[in-house]
Amino acid sequence: MSINALLLWPLIASAALGLSGSRLGRTLPPAVAVRLLTAAALVSALATGFALAVAAFAVLARVPIVSAIGHWSVAALDTGQHVPAAAGVFAGATVTALVLAAAARALRGGRELVTAALVCRNLDDAGGGLVVIEDEHPDAYALPGIRGRIVVSTAMLHALSSDERRVLLAHEAAHLARGHHLYLQVAELSAAANPLLRPVARAIATAVEREADEIAAAEVGDRRLAARALARAGLARAAAPAHRRALVGALGSADGNVAARAHALLAPPPPHRRILAASLTAMILVTSAVSLVTAKQTERRFETAEASYTQHA
Repeated sequence: MSINALLLWPLIASAALGLSGSRLGRTLPPAVAVRLLTAAALVSALATGFALAVAAFAVLARVPIVSAIGHWSVAALDTGQHVPAAAGVFAGATVTALVLAAAARALRGGRELVTAALVCRNLDDAGGGLVVIEDEHPDAYALPGIRGRIVVSTAMLHALSSDERRVLLAHEAAHLARGHHLYLQVAELSAAANPLLRPVARAIATAVEREADEIAAAEVGDRRLAARALARAGLARAAAPAHRRALVGALGSADGNVAARAHALLAPPPPHRRILAASLTAMILVTSAVSLVTAKQTERRFETAEASYTQHA
């Protein structure tokens, strides 16, 4: 396969993933969707950034002063298929902008996690990591940290029956037990590094909530009860005046499309979808392999150019 075709593959894979991300998130079982889509987004973002960087450097290396510094033969680099100059310049500008966007998102995500951990350390729980706060606004969320906390307002507890509270607490505990905040951070970082993956990041956010819904339903042993608790918690929060979430990055039980999630709970548990999961896994492996082959071919090309430069020096 030519180097140009190899460089295009990550872009094609990212576009395909972005177009199908929402459907994959709905079709795959939530636990599988969270993990596979996050892995696919991360691999696609890294592969796309690498391909853009290779394309930009392939053009930059043909500039006489750069080739002289690197001891590469421009004639050798120009043999066979090579990246057009305009495409290389565009790739360089694009990858620079995406790296800056990803760095800014990484800093923001790190700040959110550190803030959440510090707040967790200062919260006194009522046992099992549960923190009940006096608040007239119904709210509930999982606060990630080294020792995470489940924060519930008194208004939310009053809005639900005892059985519905069990569902609510099981949902929030699932967020902490499964480390959902980390998947969300990786998804957002991948989308910042590759905007084509923004629909995938949204699909992962929904799948995270659906996985917590399924775990809560399994724990209480009643899917209809889980759906009712989700709907009532969502209505309670929607009816309250708008107020500020305690912390940016907290995972809330009523976040996302509550109606669709309640409908999913009223249906039987989602099937395994092994063929679809295998296809997505194959795409991840192929994209990773293409990046490795690209690296090998690029290295070989520059080794040949360096040998040619040495011979003619």
